[in-house]
Amino acid sequence: MDVRPHDRRGGAGAGETRVLTPDERDVPTGAAALAKGLYLLDVIGEAASPPRFKDLQAATGLPKGTLARMLNTLVLFRLIRHEESDSTYRLGHRLFELAHRVWESFDLRGAAAPVLERLAEETRETAALCAIDNDEVLYIDQRSRGGPFGFRIEIGRRAPLHCTAGGKTLLAFAPPHEQRAIFDRIGLDGFTGSTFTQEDALLADLALARARGYAVSLEEHVAGVSSVAAPIFDHTGRAVAAIGVFGPSSRLTSDRLHVTGRDLMAAARQISGNVGATPMNITPSTRSGRAVDPEVECVLPWGAHLAEGPFWSAREKRLYWVDILAPSVNRFDPVTRSNEEVVLPRLVSAVMPRRTGGLVALTQAGLEAFDFASGALQPLADPEADIPDNRFNDGKCDRQGRLWAGTMRLDASRTSGSLYAVAPDLSWQRRETGLTVANGLDWSPDGRTFYFADSAPGRIYAYDFDMGSGLLDRRRVFAEIDPALGRPDGLAVDSAGFVWCAVWDGWCLHRYAPDGRLVREVSLPVPRPTSIAFGGDGLKTLFITSARIRLPSRVLAEAPFSGGLFTLPVDVPGLPVSEFGA
Repeated sequence: MDVRPHDRRGGAGAGETRVLTPDERDVPTGAAALAKGLYLLDVIGEAASPPRFKDLQAATGLPKGTLARMLNTLVLFRLIRHEESDSTYRLGHRLFELAHRVWESFDLRGAAAPVLERLAEETRETAALCAIDNDEVLYIDQRSRGGPFGFRIEIGRRAPLHCTAGGKTLLAFAPPHEQRAIFDRIGLDGFTGSTFTQEDALLADLALARARGYAVSLEEHVAGVSSVAAPIFDHTGRAVAAIGVFGPSSRLTSDRLHVTGRDLMAAARQISGNVGATPMNITPSTRSGRAVDPEVECVLPWGAHLAEGPFWSAREKRLYWVDILAPSVNRFDPVTRSNEEVVLPRLVSAVMPRRTGGLVALTQAGLEAFDFASGALQPLADPEADIPDNRFNDGKCDRQGRLWAGTMRLDASRTSGSLYAVAPDLSWQRRETGLTVANGLDWSPDGRTFYFADSAPGRIYAYDFDMGSGLLDRRRVFAEIDPALGRPDGLAVDSAGFVWCAVWDGWCLHRYAPDGRLVREVSLPVPRPTSIAFGGDGLKTLFITSARIRLPSRVLAEAPFSGGLFTLPVDVPGLPVSEFGA
């Protein structure tokens, strides 16, 4: 496919690419109609949301009559389909049928060979390709550059699923019923002191792997050897193999494993040609070229995987925040710039204060009471106990003491998320469904408007909010971000009613007026800010969390403080944090 440099923000440059129109290519006249048809398929397939006729006309520049004839022909051959309900065009089922035939003859080992060579050369370790065979990991190809002190893997070698990076990857991304069947057939034998031999602990680790996009093994199979692996998906989204890097733990440190894991995700997609269904991708938008706001400061270069859920404790004068994928709860002192970390046994996405004292945490097990001093967790409520592939994401309390929290699929691949309101008596109500990445939420200063972000469509919604009943009404789009420029993540409302929002993959924060107008953009030194909270004296410091998850090494080289905690002084203070009434 012909491509040329293109800046997503307009104009050429910035190392991005776009598809050339048929008129811009050197296409023989007799093939012009075919070229335009293929170009039209590209436009429909690459659209951020299903396009309508007028969208396609604007994107292609084709005359109305020509476009209509071409669309009708593509529909006739089932290459696209027309949805009568919303008058949009989508890729047709015939393409999936053809894709099945491609995968029937797909040479996985041949496709992976050049990638294995490159990984081995770049890491100077052993890179290997593996799949599940008879409830074991089977290594089907490998390349080694680890030298005499490296870890070598023989082709045809077998290994346990539960303690190798490749095996854990394939278990993590297996459908729940298949994963359950495998667990019923295999034993969790111990090979080293680090092997997971308890099912609950292994399941929690697999949930982390699915959320990260890759799995790690820290000397769990062979003492002194660590590894990391990412899944290779087929055209249906099924994990059919894993690609990993193996080596001595002295060289493959924890930090290096996670950096390598992000590179492996890109390598796996290269092998399969599958760009994946998740909107939270591994390639952030290009930095705009604007200088970082001079008032933004990195106060804690922590390197978190996915920092989130910050809130300011006025009593303690500390900022609480979580690293979802560590997983850990943290407490930061802005005066001494010291950080205390409590590592938890399962995913944690947010913590909030309680009126009765202490904290509550949103974890993989639902809503739990949490004691920071001891790290103890006590289950309180779990609205999605029957949906193991989901996890809680962001959460916040309203002024009546109800806790609001959204959920999402672990890999953000489906619209399986919901928004819940948990009352002080621990009863709960589902307030929204059909969400992909339920994210930031907050209320206007008078409490009559509720703001809520779903990152996948790039929208912040506003609702009428009944403070007494907690009912939502009259949903409307408050603000929308072009997916090419990022996606809305965590948000917070200041005392003037303006909405601040972290823009994931956007290298910035947005501040919106109460009528939805964008009135300020703050440039940041990191691509993936995740959430924000007002704190400090007079609530006039904006704390900003950020992420390193799924950022390839080339982006981390440009943004080394990714995963750090930042501050921005503001003129308009925020609002005090509300506490859970239980």
